[in-house]
Amino acid sequence: MGNSPREMCRKKRGETIVRNLKKRHFEAYFCETAEEAVKKALELIPEGASVSWGGSMTIRDMGLTKALKEGNYQVTDRDEAVSEEEVRKAYRAAFDAEYYLTSANAVSEDGVLVNIDGRGNRVAAMVYGPEYVIVVAGLNKVAKTVEEAVSRARNVAAPTNQHRFDHRTPCMSAGICENCLSPDCICNQILITRNASPAGRIKVILVGEDLGY
Repeated sequence: MGNSPREMCRKKRGETIVRNLKKRHFEAYFCETAEEAVKKALELIPEGASVSWGGSMTIRDMGLTKALKEGNYQVTDRDEAVSEEEVRKAYRAAFDAEYYLTSANAVSEDGVLVNIDGRGNRVAAMVYGPEYVIVVAGLNKVAKTVEEAVSRARNVAAPTNQHRFDHRTPCMSAGICENCLSPDCICNQILITRNASPAGRIKVILVGEDLGY
């Protein structure tokens, strides 16, 4: 990240949000680039630790999952499962992992995390199970308020992910949430994490780039 007025403003904004996250007992960091964020995440995970992750384009696109699989870690990757039974076992194994990685669908400026889920495995792991959770999110995920963060999760992240999954839900046509009850709906569980408990269990890496949906 350079020193242009826009870049400096993004950095200051990111640092402000990190301070607000820390007030809510998250262990929080600001990294200017995705490359720096990968290095920070690897610093937080000791070699030999068991690691898994939820569905997140952010951590995949930035190369974090690839780095973990190439490193000295005990990795459970559900994408490598070849049957429904193996997928189920991978979901269960994630709850016993020492470190669980995911992104956030939205982050409010005052430091609240918002996530939306279909099956609920990702939000469940954030709440309880893995010893530590590492959340990586780009500044594009930041919303002014918690209400706007929920709106972003439902009207931006969910419809975009439905196009990725190619599910036939109303938001596929409308481009925004239609508050549907479709069998393929991925807006079934909405998690608002306003405070990390125990303190420091959830570690947030905010990145000064646009990442994921």
